[in-house]
Amino acid sequence: MSKKTARNEALRNIAIIAHVDHGKTTLVDQMFKQSGVFREGQEVDDRVMDSMDLERERGITIAAKNCSIHWRDKKINIIDTPGHADFGGEVERSLSMCDGAILLVDASEGPLPQTRFVLEKALKSGLKIIVCINKIDRADARPDEVLDEVYDLLIDLGADEDQLEFPLFYAIGRQGIAKKSLDEEAENLHILLDAVIEEVPAPAYDPDAPFQMLVSDLSYSDYLGRLAIGRVFNGRAHSNEQLACIGENGQQNLRVTRLQTYDGTKVVETETATPGDIIVLSGIEDVFIGDTICTVTAPEALPRITVDEPTVSMRFGINTSPLAGQEGKHVTSSKIRDRLMREALSNVAIRVEDTDDRDAFMVKGRGEFQMAIIIETMRREGFELTVGRPEVILKEVDGKLKEPIEHLFIDCDEESMGIITEKLASRKGRMMNLVNSGSGRVRMEFTIPSRGLIGYRDEFLTDTKGTGIMNSLLEGYDDYRGDIPTRFSGSIVSDRAGKGVAYALFNLEPRGRLFVTPNDPVYEGMIVGEHNRENDIDVNPTKGKKLTNMRASGKDEAVTLTNVLPTTLEHALHFIREDELVEVTPESIRLRKVELNAQKRYQMAGRKKAQK
Repeated sequence: MSKKTARNEALRNIAIIAHVDHGKTTLVDQMFKQSGVFREGQEVDDRVMDSMDLERERGITIAAKNCSIHWRDKKINIIDTPGHADFGGEVERSLSMCDGAILLVDASEGPLPQTRFVLEKALKSGLKIIVCINKIDRADARPDEVLDEVYDLLIDLGADEDQLEFPLFYAIGRQGIAKKSLDEEAENLHILLDAVIEEVPAPAYDPDAPFQMLVSDLSYSDYLGRLAIGRVFNGRAHSNEQLACIGENGQQNLRVTRLQTYDGTKVVETETATPGDIIVLSGIEDVFIGDTICTVTAPEALPRITVDEPTVSMRFGINTSPLAGQEGKHVTSSKIRDRLMREALSNVAIRVEDTDDRDAFMVKGRGEFQMAIIIETMRREGFELTVGRPEVILKEVDGKLKEPIEHLFIDCDEESMGIITEKLASRKGRMMNLVNSGSGRVRMEFTIPSRGLIGYRDEFLTDTKGTGIMNSLLEGYDDYRGDIPTRFSGSIVSDRAGKGVAYALFNLEPRGRLFVTPNDPVYEGMIVGEHNRENDIDVNPTKGKKLTNMRASGKDEAVTLTNVLPTTLEHALHFIREDELVEVTPESIRLRKVELNAQKRYQMAGRKKAQK
């Protein structure tokens, strides 16, 4: 690529990076309010940028969002990035559009694993970092110690001298104030917005180069078709211009039907795009993330966006249960495949592969949480499907089996330390560090296989009575650490179809924990509970009480059942074994055996024993 010499001083492109729940989206809300995006008196939702229902419910950012504000006659494009490592693909493509980043750190919790994850990506991209220690109004805030931890983290990540000379601010994001020192009085975020203009370099470009844009995101409009979103690296673009798209499979020519740019949270039409701006192009059908859009006369590709390899795979298939098609609109394999392919288009960290079974697909991604979000989104869109247990992707290097290893950070009360250490040891975890701050809480670090963490989060919350914090970060591949027992309990399986009966369920309660309630539909092969012992048992949950003329029919009918907690998607994915599936519909989450017929399951188990 030719040397860049000019800068577009009218623009700044920044990302806001942080760990989950350190206040990124709330800070962006305040930036909107104080820069005049919303008119005086306008009613605005909190966390405007978290537009997906799932984001609002879970209080996390899942998809990176673009928006812009105007400050001191300059336009600032802001990208609100996810803080969760499972959405690392979102972070990587977001940073490809930026020249600087505001690193937001909680004044009490300090830099946590996902802070490290996104900061490492930002430093590798050479972004100018502005550090903002947020939530200094917390009762347990320790801003000075947190600042030392930020320095330690930057040094650990190999930051150069320029990156260590960062502008520092203290903020209360919720109140919309920022200041340079803890003793100052502050009323707004103006000092932080000024620093973005002064410290973050304006986008650089080559004034002689023709138009080049890197596609960093894709969207879809019912009116305009597929939309390509990305940053203009060189040159200018105009609507209705003839351009070319350079992808992995060569070059294709296209005509831009509409050119749009960000204004606040909205997208507005514009005639011209300037170097460094983040724009939305429509009129391009076969475009993928990482492609370059450029002029037909001088086509030259920009370096493609690269993302880390997927570490987890899951089988997605059609719903084959007797209740299939009763609750969802989209039930065919072609609909499921199209939806998954659409997901892979806009999510660079996801890969979808066909399998030998034409009704099933293999989806590979970063983690079980990312998979659960995709499934939850699909069921809300009216899909019915079955999914298998998440499995880690193993590699063979020089004849040795390697598996993904996570660096696990745990913050918990001292009394929970013993049970956590014991459970992680059984999951092949190795303790690397232990810090006791003397406040009754400890911070532990482990390395543990990714598969050892599947299903552990629920147990961890129970063991720490909800007070523990657990975060992990992919460290890389290492030698396979041996088999891990996944579950010490069996399944209680229905042997017939019908509806759950209170009398039958009451008599099954001593056998284990039930997942169904009276009147719930059941079918042969459906898992209705967790057995107290290791083996599976087949039961009849539809059995009613035989009445005789020796007693009054209503006298002892009233049985009292233990309350059944609704099965969540995450719990279901953690619970199932290799021979089990989760049936997901818009209204229900059910557990079932892969083979529904009890007789066939016995025959298969017999064959397995004989082979051993």
